[in-house]
Amino acid sequence: MNPEDVEYEPVSVKAVLAEMKDTAELLIDLSYSAVLHGSDDIAREVLELEERMDVLQMQARMSLLMAARNPEDAERLAPVLGVVGAAEKISDAAGDIAKVVLEDIGLPEAMRAALPEAAETIVRATVAEGARYAGGTLGGLDVETETGVRVIAVREGASGEWNTAPDHETVLRPGDVLLCRGTEEALPAVYEAVTGEAYEPPASEDPTVADLERAVDSIVLMKNMSELAVDLAYGSVLFDSVGVAEEVRELEAEVDALKSRFEAWTMRAAAGVPDPVALRGLVHLASATEVISDAALEIAEGVLRGMGTHPVIAAAVEESDEVVVRLEVAPGAPLSDATLGDRMVRTETGMRVIAVRRGDGADWVVSPGPTTALRAGDVVIAKGTRGGAAGLARLVGDDDPFD
Repeated sequence: MNPEDVEYEPVSVKAVLAEMKDTAELLIDLSYSAVLHGSDDIAREVLELEERMDVLQMQARMSLLMAARNPEDAERLAPVLGVVGAAEKISDAAGDIAKVVLEDIGLPEAMRAALPEAAETIVRATVAEGARYAGGTLGGLDVETETGVRVIAVREGASGEWNTAPDHETVLRPGDVLLCRGTEEALPAVYEAVTGEAYEPPASEDPTVADLERAVDSIVLMKNMSELAVDLAYGSVLFDSVGVAEEVRELEAEVDALKSRFEAWTMRAAAGVPDPVALRGLVHLASATEVISDAALEIAEGVLRGMGTHPVIAAAVEESDEVVVRLEVAPGAPLSDATLGDRMVRTETGMRVIAVRRGDGADWVVSPGPTTALRAGDVVIAKGTRGGAAGLARLVGDDDPFD
């Protein structure tokens, strides 16, 4: 469906917001994956999803306009419109990143060398007739548990429709396009089981100019911070937490500062590379990444301004594909007086702990790592699947992660 063909029809705002959240997060991953692989195919998938996002935001805006009957309604719905607009900005930024690949704007190989270290890789794989996974369900194949690789989206070969929230009942049919996220070590086996062909990782070169290396490193850091800001922003509206929203504001300011340093390093690097035009893509990446962090701040804006969280936003975040949970570490729980690495939280549950608030309420630890120690009373904010959330809840001594 094209955006210009959209007409008003009654839709669930909660469902639309949940799909927009899932699609926006998928677009961030997918656009950088297109850069990593230099893949026109993945970049085109980004633009198709961006078009889908345009439809979703128009549906959301029309429904919200119909719902506003008086000034009080308009005031309560203003933060919802802010979340809709922010998701659309993330989508547009992802499209700009994809165009760096599709339009051959120019990108140094050093960028592709640095990205695998920045995050898990996304691979696009088409289900082949006779392949080991063909005809199976995600639940029956137990892909994530067995391999650590997660199928984050499926484009059905027959209809061309996207499923951005595949579950254990999703059937993998020949011709379906899968987007799989995981480590470089785990992906080859899954890719071969899907396509029947060997996986070939993208070739890369190390940077040769010191200032170029700094510029590339700054973009990778901007990317990581922007993704974290989006995660925390949705967490802030789900829990109506000013503390989490303040962390989003700090991250956005740091991304702005990084972009300024990036610009200086890129200009210096231009004098030492054979073809300065090849750096244009870096400039586009930096600008798009800054837009993502700005959008994250817009998501958290209602919380920061004391307007609270509209129930429909919290419900949408809670019901989206990847859930955000807030759990308190109980005395005597397995994670009490242990580190995230000791209990292998990421490996055992698949959950990514994105922030920890210390029990005294004073300090936040943003983007904690394996050496981060937890104590009774600490509050953990984490992101992942519902099954993973239940596993993490057991580790912190919480019976119900969704209460």
